[in-house]
Amino acid sequence: MSLPIAPGAIAGLRVIDLSRVLGGPYCTQILADHGADVVKVEPPAGDETRDWGPPFHDDDAAYFIGTNRNKRSIGLDLASEGGRTVLMRMLENADVMIENFKPGTLDKWGIGNDFLREKFPQLIHCRISGFGGDGPHGGHPGYDAIIQSMVGLMASTGSQESGPTRIGVALVDMCTGLYACVGILMALAERAKSGLGQFVEATLYETGLAIMHPHTANYFYNGGKPPALTGNEHPNLVPYAVFAARDGNIFMGVGNDGTFRKLCRELGKPDLGTDVRFARNRDRVQNRDALRAELEAILKDHDSAPLCERLLGAGLPAGPVQSIDKALANAHTKHRGDIIEKDWYKGVASPVRFDRTKASLRHVPPKFNEHFNEILTEFGYSGDEIKELVAKGTVSGSERKR
Repeated sequence: MSLPIAPGAIAGLRVIDLSRVLGGPYCTQILADHGADVVKVEPPAGDETRDWGPPFHDDDAAYFIGTNRNKRSIGLDLASEGGRTVLMRMLENADVMIENFKPGTLDKWGIGNDFLREKFPQLIHCRISGFGGDGPHGGHPGYDAIIQSMVGLMASTGSQESGPTRIGVALVDMCTGLYACVGILMALAERAKSGLGQFVEATLYETGLAIMHPHTANYFYNGGKPPALTGNEHPNLVPYAVFAARDGNIFMGVGNDGTFRKLCRELGKPDLGTDVRFARNRDRVQNRDALRAELEAILKDHDSAPLCERLLGAGLPAGPVQSIDKALANAHTKHRGDIIEKDWYKGVASPVRFDRTKASLRHVPPKFNEHFNEILTEFGYSGDEIKELVAKGTVSGSERKR
């Protein structure tokens, strides 16, 4: 689906994006989808995720393409004094700068937060890092899977048979990008009152801890007992798990006792809803194995898709366990316009919907340094000055430095 071009809720916002890989680019794609002018400043070697393939489109990996639409690219050597001079000019009329350098890097270059606060008092400076700049791990590199292992996420995912298991998407990275986006928007709202920008920090480590609900809450109020590996089972709700139907697996979730009784009626076994072993959620948690046996004996006679449709139609949470190709081809996905296309590009639309200031797909993900000439011209550089910057290697030419 090609969405019409719309002004976007934050049209007019200028973002200088120095970030690479996932958390930062995911954050700035959210802003870009909703109208921000995002200038992606890449090192001479480019964002390394351009190489994270196959699959590729031309020379860019699908991994890069998935988080960099609606942006313009310039290759700039920030390790050079000339590159930092160009950046300073770009920041003169910027609202937000986001980066994920190792804490201390900007200070080493003489453009740390204290400098930025004094030179650009209205600028929102957002930094994404693994652990932040202080503490025992301050300045250490952070990667999604490492954080999953350190905050208890991996130790609470998986079954007794599988052992601790990494979640199959970079959940910590992406949630850190979401928190960074929320932080930027809150800082912008505060700036509208104070007239001042501020430093916004989002770390993978603290994001990992923050998303560990309900395990942290359970730990605090369960005598300090860490969660057990329960596979697809929920530690607090039963039934809330994967069950085998006749032709495949389904997931059913029940949030309260009334819903459980309704589920039992829909499955043709109303007596299960009043069975003393299962009547209350606390009873079902204690007797989860017995309830699973009862439910699987019923579900083995049902096909997954029609059963889930019937349960959903009755207001009961249930869905077939299906692969990504089926999810993308689903009738609901198509009806909601969740797949967006432009030229060669195809992706998943912004999940944030507005009735007036809609998200839009304005630009396909940029080629490396694709917009350097127009960007530098916008910031007041003449044609001769641009040629000189390229000749010096301050601004990249047409090729990445490998």
